[in-house]
Amino acid sequence: MITRAIRNLAEEDMQAVDACIRDRLSSPVVLINQLSEYIVRSGGKRLRPMLAVLTARACGYRGEDHVTLAAVVEFIHTATLLHDDVVDASELRRGQETANHLFGNEAAVLVGDFLYSRAFEMMVDVGSMRVMEILAHATNVIAEGEVMQLMNCHDPDVEEARYMEVIRSKTAKLFEAACQLGAILGQRSADEELALAHYGMHLGTAFQLIDDVLDYSSNSDTTGKRMGDDLAEGKPTLPLIHAMQKGEAGERALIRNAIETGGRDQVEEVLAVIRRTQALEHARRQAEREAQQAIAAIQCLSPSPHRDALTELARFAVEREY
Repeated sequence: MITRAIRNLAEEDMQAVDACIRDRLSSPVVLINQLSEYIVRSGGKRLRPMLAVLTARACGYRGEDHVTLAAVVEFIHTATLLHDDVVDASELRRGQETANHLFGNEAAVLVGDFLYSRAFEMMVDVGSMRVMEILAHATNVIAEGEVMQLMNCHDPDVEEARYMEVIRSKTAKLFEAACQLGAILGQRSADEELALAHYGMHLGTAFQLIDDVLDYSSNSDTTGKRMGDDLAEGKPTLPLIHAMQKGEAGERALIRNAIETGGRDQVEEVLAVIRRTQALEHARRQAEREAQQAIAAIQCLSPSPHRDALTELARFAVEREY
């Protein structure tokens, strides 16, 4: 898990972020309040807003806008999760029933829209065109990534490069934006802003690759998901792509059929192929390379406890089991 040292370092700022989230989720519409409160109580790692906080501090920022922007990042992330769960017809996230399962698809989609619009209101409060440019672009790229993933579903011919493009857009882009905001608030040079963006992009990519691994190596008690959820939804993630590349003809046919049809009927057979072809090890090695690139990117920052925390988070991304 995220180390106590990192949590202690970020604790005061993250308490302010949580207070900001609760305050700005408030609405006179009862259903929005109910669903928003459920989302807040559902928790999560709060990794993306923590990155905004830590990078801002690592870049020497001493104001308060990082709290607002960290909350904005979390709102955007939560909105994407709400919409994701509707698209995937998911019933479980973080070990709890999804909002769409409890409140219905219509409510989940509309509250996701509310979170997006509230996030953009909050961006305006910060009064920086550069901040708005970064977050507006990130939101657009994330939406493109969602559509690309939808197009990839049930397509067994997705190649590794195409899949990496999806996760860099769908997942890594918000990590990248969160880290870039810290450099902007700290008024760092263009080179340092780019370095922080690269850190976030590589970190987010590593994080998603480990999610892919955990989908075939953990259970719902650990991850809050059922093993094989990605396969059941027809998603060709990196372990499946590698197993297809390295498997024998019969194994390739098995995985192709499993991706095309979805469901859980063939999970055990597919898992056997994944193990034989060492597909999880391949994905882990790729994640470790991404994490090392993330760590290398922030060596331009002055040594500090906050830079150390960013380094530790990159290690956490690949060592975690949930």
